[in-house]
Amino acid sequence: MSLRYTLRQLQVFLAVGQAGTVSDAAQRLAMSQSAASTSLAELERQFDCRLFDRHGKRLRLNATGQLLLPKARELLDRAAEVEAILAGGMGFGPLRVGATLTIGNYLGTVLVGEFMRRYPGSPVTLEVDNTTRIGARVADFELDLGLIEGESDNPALQMTDWVADELAVFCAPTHPLAKARSVGIERVLEEQWLVRERGSGTRQTLDRALGKWRSRLKIRLELEHTEGIKRAVESGLGIGCVSRLALKDAFRRGSLVEVKLRGIDLRRRFYFLLHRQKYHTPGIDAFLGLCREASAKARRSDDMVP
Repeated sequence: MSLRYTLRQLQVFLAVGQAGTVSDAAQRLAMSQSAASTSLAELERQFDCRLFDRHGKRLRLNATGQLLLPKARELLDRAAEVEAILAGGMGFGPLRVGATLTIGNYLGTVLVGEFMRRYPGSPVTLEVDNTTRIGARVADFELDLGLIEGESDNPALQMTDWVADELAVFCAPTHPLAKARSVGIERVLEEQWLVRERGSGTRQTLDRALGKWRSRLKIRLELEHTEGIKRAVESGLGIGCVSRLALKDAFRRGSLVEVKLRGIDLRRRFYFLLHRQKYHTPGIDAFLGLCREASAKARRSDDMVP
């Protein structure tokens, strides 16, 4: 059977669908804009169909393009597997993992390192961002899977439970709340808070837990990085609230102290996030298996690290 399209044409189609412009797609693929434009035009001409709606310089997938996108991604993933086998590897093509900040910084690098140790020659990229942006990139097939600490309401995505996690309110050892056995919500509402930005899973959990008290929170700083919040709290700028996973070492050293907050439930879950139409490559299944293995005996996420 003679195919009327090439893998390169599908690569260009996919890149344009993700980037929104031919020039950006060409840059991603390290090819000239004219070559990318010619490749896309030839694919559409061969089948006498349009795959994009043109809006000025922007290209948006039309109904046919949206139908083709996951199939093209699957075919390219399978082609990468074939190439890996022919090269003498384990049959795993490139794996693109996205992780939210807490998971990425405290678990992701360990998991990716173990995966590469078990499957040498299997290239893995780990991208760390907040829940909203990781979800958007999984939805656009730019990432194969996400490890998230918030929740996604995108109907195209499937969340699968992974492991329990819990936030903790904390302060510097010199803070007046450091010696309190436990405090109520009214007391901590008097303090200046350092919190994660909106769109993060940590902020999502905190806002939900505070409920009606959320509007009374005195937010001094919103930061995108957990380590920045920890350093700011250590310097006495206020109190913070992040995952116990990120605080385990600091609590052990005594550089930060937990503020035991009564009557507020700060528990949450970590999830796997995949596109419902995403083809599960052997690499994806192997990585998910590794994650489940790492959490099998853990009561909570902070039990997964020594």
